[in-house]
Amino acid sequence: MKTPDRPRPKGSAKQRSSGSKSKASPISPARLAAFEILTLVGENKGNSDDLLHGRRTVALSAEDRNLTTALVLGVLRWQIALDARIERLFERPGQRLQEAVSIALRLGAFQLRHLDRIPPHAAINESVELTRESGNPHAAGMVNAILRRLASEPRQGKGLYESTAAFAQRLGHPLWLVERWVAAYGRQAALKICAADQTEPEAATMFAETSDVALPVIDDGSRLVAELAAASVPQARRVWDACAAPGGKTLIVAHRLAEAKILATDVSAKRLDSMRSRLELYPYAGNVRTQAADATELPKDFDLFDLILCDVPCSGTGTIARNPEIRHRFAPLDLARHAARQRNILRAALDRLAPDGRLIYSTCSLEPEECEQVVESVVAGGDARAVPAGAVLDHLLSNGVLRDQVNGAVRNNFLRTLPGVHAGDGFFAAILERADIDQ
Repeated sequence: MKTPDRPRPKGSAKQRSSGSKSKASPISPARLAAFEILTLVGENKGNSDDLLHGRRTVALSAEDRNLTTALVLGVLRWQIALDARIERLFERPGQRLQEAVSIALRLGAFQLRHLDRIPPHAAINESVELTRESGNPHAAGMVNAILRRLASEPRQGKGLYESTAAFAQRLGHPLWLVERWVAAYGRQAALKICAADQTEPEAATMFAETSDVALPVIDDGSRLVAELAAASVPQARRVWDACAAPGGKTLIVAHRLAEAKILATDVSAKRLDSMRSRLELYPYAGNVRTQAADATELPKDFDLFDLILCDVPCSGTGTIARNPEIRHRFAPLDLARHAARQRNILRAALDRLAPDGRLIYSTCSLEPEECEQVVESVVAGGDARAVPAGAVLDHLLSNGVLRDQVNGAVRNNFLRTLPGVHAGDGFFAAILERADIDQ
C-alpha cells in the first residue's frame, strides 16, 4: 500500500481542547491516541514503547490505555499482513493513499481481524471518522467500503504448506528478513521466530533460582547474557559494563559479583540518568558507578578490567516481539554501519581488558553480520580468542540458576537464543580473552 504523505487528524487531543465550544469528536480517546502514536512511529519520531508511556496516554483511563496499547502494537505487528489483505480489496491495484488513510484502514482492519470483542460497526465507523478528521474526507467512502467488505470475508487460514513468502506475509514480516532467518537457522526456526514476534513476550521461564533478593524484571535472553558474564569471571573485582543503559544486566552482575567495583557507562546521558534512578531501587547496586562515555573513548587513566560486558547497539531483530516497528525501520544497508560501530567498540574494549580477564560481546540481533562475523573478524585479526560458552552454561545449570539445559543455544561455541525456540528474546553472546597472553 503506497502511502506518500502523513497528515495528522484535525481533531487531535490538543486541538479539541483549545476551545470550550469545540464539538466533541466522534472518535474514542483510545483510537485517537493510537492514530497519533502510529503516525509518529511512521515518521520515525519516537518508538512505540516510549510513546505509549508518554503524554498521549497519561490522561486516558486504564481501559483506554489498554486499548491504545493493543491497537498500536497490534497494527505494527500485523501491518504487512493487513496491507496485503487491504490491497486486494482496492478497485485499482497499487492505489496510492495518504499515510493518514492507510493508518485509519490498518486500525480498522486490525480490529476486525484480531479483536473479537470490538463491534465491527465501531471499528469501521471510527476509522471512517479518523479519515475525515485527518483532512481526507474524499477517502471516507473508500475506507468505509473496504472495511465493510473485509468484515464480511471469512478468516483466512494457512495452507498445508506455505512458501517462505506466504508465511512471511501471513505473520507480518518483511520477506527479505525472513529469508535471512531461513538461511541462517532453517525454515522451522524461522517460522517459530515469526510466530513469537506476533505475541506478547512471556514471563520468565528459563531460570529456576528462587531468592529473597529482588532481581530486576528483564527478558530471559537479556538475563542469560548477564548471568553468562558474571559466571565467566566469578572472582572479578574490576568490572566494566560498556553499553549499560537501561541497566538490567548491570544489576544482575552487581548482585552476582557483590565484591566487585563496577563501572557502568553509556553514550547517552539521558538514558544513563534513567538508569541511575533504576539503580537506586536496588540495595546491592551500591558497588556500581555510572559515567556518560562513548565505549570507544574511555579515558586512558582507567584501570584494566577483569570482566567487560559489551552489549553493543544493534538492529535489535531479536526483540521484535516487544519492539514491533523494528521490522519496518530496519534495512539491509543498515548492517554494514552497525557492524563497523560494533567492531570499533569491541576492539576498544579489548584494550581495557586485564591479561587474565574475559570480555562478553553480546547483541540482541539475529543477524550474523552483527554477531558471529564481528567476533570472527576480531579473532582473525589476532586481537582475541573465543572461549566455549557451553562450559559456562553448564556451570549455571549445575549451580541451580538455570531451570534446565538451554537446548541448542550454543552454536560454534557462541551463545545463540532464538525467539520461539528458546524462552525470551533472541540474543548472541561470545566469551573472549585477549590473544596476546600466553596461557
